[in-house]
Amino acid sequence: MSVELDLALGVLDHQLIDSEGRRCGNVDDLVIEGGPGEPAEVVAILSGPDVWRGRAGWLGSLAAALGGGGRVRIPWEEVAEVESHVRLKKKAADYGLGRGDDRVRPWIERIPGSDR
Repeated sequence: MSVELDLALGVLDHQLIDSEGRRCGNVDDLVIEGGPGEPAEVVAILSGPDVWRGRAGWLGSLAAALGGGGRVRIPWEEVAEVESHVRLKKKAADYGLGRGDDRVRPWIERIPGSDR
């Protein structure tokens, strides 16, 4: 699939949505390959607290430490569509996404009104 789009506006920082409609992270960075004289090509999405270290200086490092580290690499071929979000072809668990949500879900569910 060859699509031309502004990566900063069209993909970076967008919500990741899995095949079941679950919000499972953000596009924190992109892996772009291509050498001199070659066209640049997006080959993967990076998501997770460990990616924040390189994007936001000391604040990103602090957030990464609090977020528990971790980095997920999703091959670009796994992207089903790019709109106001990035929809993936498989479930979040298949990529290793959503683990932070899964860890805190038991506590969040105890908060009155959290099911809304």
